[in-house]
Amino acid sequence: MTISNSEKILEVKDLRTSFFTDEGEVKAVDGVDFSIEKGKSIGIVGESGSGKSITSLSILRLLQEPIGKIVGGEILFKGESLIDKSKKEMMGIRGNNISMIFQEPMTSLNPTLTCGEQIAESIRIHQKLNKKKAWEKAVEMLRLVGIPSPEKRATQYPFELSGGMRQRVMIAIALSCNPELLIADEPTTALDVTIQAQILELIKKLQSELGTSLMMITHDLGVVAEMCDKVAVMYCGKVVEYADVKTLFTKPKHPYTVGLLNSIPKHDEDLEGDLAVIEGSVPSPFELPKGCRFAPRCPHAREICHSQLPSLDSNEAGDQVRCWMYTEHWEKQEEVGAGHE
Repeated sequence: MTISNSEKILEVKDLRTSFFTDEGEVKAVDGVDFSIEKGKSIGIVGESGSGKSITSLSILRLLQEPIGKIVGGEILFKGESLIDKSKKEMMGIRGNNISMIFQEPMTSLNPTLTCGEQIAESIRIHQKLNKKKAWEKAVEMLRLVGIPSPEKRATQYPFELSGGMRQRVMIAIALSCNPELLIADEPTTALDVTIQAQILELIKKLQSELGTSLMMITHDLGVVAEMCDKVAVMYCGKVVEYADVKTLFTKPKHPYTVGLLNSIPKHDEDLEGDLAVIEGSVPSPFELPKGCRFAPRCPHAREICHSQLPSLDSNEAGDQVRCWMYTEHWEKQEEVGAGHE
C-alpha cells in the first residue's frame, strides 16, 4: 500500500491504556490523540510518568497483558487498525514496518549474541534473506550508522562496545528493514553530550535519506527543537498541548509547557540566581485530581480548574491546548467573529 506525503501514516485517536493492579486501575494513557504524516516527525514530551513510553508500547502492542491493556481508542497505521491485528500480524509489522529504538541498549540487546547476529536475525525474519545475505546486510547497516571497522564489530558482543556504539547497533537493528515509522524512546538518555549530538544527527540523516517518519519520545525540549516538526506535550496520561515546533517554542500556551520551557537554562542569562522550576510533583496515578490534572501545580489555577477537566480544544490555526484559560479565550474569539458575519 502506498501513501502520498500529505497522508497520515499513523493516527492515534482517544487512546486509553490501563494497568490493573492490586491497588486498582492505573490510567497510564487516558484519551491521547495525535498523528504523523509520511516523512515527518513528532516529539512526545513530558516528565517521567506522563505516559510517553506507554503510548509507544501501545502502538507496537508490546504491553504485558493482562496487567497492561489497551481499553479504548484507535491506532491506525496507514489506515489499518493495529488493535485489530492478530499477534502473528503484529510480529510481521514490528521491525518491518514500525521499528523502535529503546532507551538502554544494554537491557535491549541480547548479551549472548554478537551484534551482527542480532541485526541479521531481524533481516532474515522480515526480508527472507539467507544467512550469508543477511550477514552482509548487517555489516552494511553497521557501516551506515557510522561504526568503524563494521566487519570486526559485527563479530563482537554488546559488552565489548562503548555506550555510543551500542546505541548505534540499536539504530542499525531498527533501520535494517527500512521501516516506514521509527519510534525513538529516549535514544540518547544514557550517553554523554557529544555522543548524544552524533546519535541525533545520525537519526536525522537516516530519516532524510530513507524517508522514514519519526516519533521521538523525550523529556529534553532541546532534542525536540532539533528533530521534530510537531510536538505533543503530555501530563498524567493526557496531551495538554499539541502544536508545530515553532509555535510551541515561541508561543507556548499551556502553563505546564511554559514551565518546561522556563526551566531550560538560557545561555544569555545570569545563572547566579535559582533556575526556574515547576512547583510540586506529578500526582499519584491512584489519586489524580478531579479537574485539570496540572491544577495543583499551576500558578494560574482557578476554581473551575480544580473541579472540571478541560477538553483539548483547537483554535483556527490548528493549535490545541487543554486549559480553561484558552478554552474561554477561544470561545470569546469565535463569538466576536460570529458577530461580524
